[in-house]
Amino acid sequence: MSITQGKHSAKRKYFSKDVVSLVDIILSLQDKEQAKFFFKDLLTSSEMKELSNRWKAAKMLWDKTPYSKIEHETGMSSTTIARISKSLKQGNGYRSMIKKEKIIGGLQEEEVEVEE
Repeated sequence: MSITQGKHSAKRKYFSKDVVSLVDIILSLQDKEQAKFFFKDLLTSSEMKELSNRWKAAKMLWDKTPYSKIEHETGMSSTTIARISKSLKQGNGYRSMIKKEKIIGGLQEEEVEVEE
């Protein structure tokens, strides 16, 4: 069975040549300001809100927040939250970035304390 057949076809569509090109461009962004401008042009405000809500939900799930509170704060359905939860448990994307954010956040807090 080839990668484009059966159960592997879903994986293939996410990592098409166009997706890889987009990932490469995102990785080449120089700073936060350039990223903000790029995403503002790339995504509608609804798409940006959906992406940021997914990220927020993943972090809330990581912190063991109940689905009901996540639903209330994000407006997401329990089905979408369950999908994010499944990715959080089975994948490595959310987990690695949440850990990275916590490390960076901790470093930024330390830098602030030193400056005071």
